[in-house]
Amino acid sequence: MVCSMTGFGRCEVTEGQRKYTVELKSVNNRYLDLGLKMPKKFNAFEANIRSELKNYMKRGKVDVFISYEDFSESDSRVKYNKAIAEEYYKYLNEMASDFGLDNDVRISVLSRFPEVFTMEEEELDEEEVWSGLKKAINGAGKQFMESRAKEGEFLSRDLTEKLDGMMENVEFITERSPEIISEYKAKLREKIADLLEDKQVDENRLAMEVTIYADKVCVDEELTRLRSHIKATKEALLKGDDKEGIGRKLDFLAQEMNREANTILSKSTDLKISDRGIALKTDIEKVREQIQNIE
Repeated sequence: MVCSMTGFGRCEVTEGQRKYTVELKSVNNRYLDLGLKMPKKFNAFEANIRSELKNYMKRGKVDVFISYEDFSESDSRVKYNKAIAEEYYKYLNEMASDFGLDNDVRISVLSRFPEVFTMEEEELDEEEVWSGLKKAINGAGKQFMESRAKEGEFLSRDLTEKLDGMMENVEFITERSPEIISEYKAKLREKIADLLEDKQVDENRLAMEVTIYADKVCVDEELTRLRSHIKATKEALLKGDDKEGIGRKLDFLAQEMNREANTILSKSTDLKISDRGIALKTDIEKVREQIQNIE
């Protein structure tokens, strides 16, 4: 299975009075870059969340959005701070004594002083919350992986077609290369004959010149390596994903293919081979661009 680095996944899980929503979005990136956006109360789960997500992705810049809703009435509670209330009451009595006034403090007045009553959030049941959150992460992760695989299937098909077109150009250059040697030899023989008129052409000298020319324009090794790289790329696409992903391997093969195509073009003195070499480079560049999307 070939996976794209572009993907999307979303999952909602409701357990009891709690609702968990996880959403994943990704784009290309050389390495795995997880960006988490979640409630602060989930900070304790960050390591577990990252570990769980890595089961569904190897590379890419992935934005992770986590939201949480608690519909229970026990989400927060009022806390009565008796010690603080006693301090206020003590000093109010002291003030009344200092100024000779009646202490008319009522409960309704005392309760309004700061920190006498405070709101506190109930502590999370971490085991219970993680259970629900994990289900949402796995649900989003599976959908995310499916979307990447679907996109990867399209990429693989398109790349295979381009590789087949590249192989056609390689075969054309392979067949054309010996012909340009024969054509060069014939042209050289004709020029020498014109210059020497009726004199005999030195076949040894002619053979030497043709050999030197053939060595300069020979691209047999480049074609062999290029053919091998194309085959290896197709096999990797057919075999599909591995533990580390195939994107880096395919990128390396594309770089090597580009190197061989450049050498073929630099050696070419034939218009037809040059045209095919340019077509090769164009297709290789398209392949490299597509490969950047593969995990």
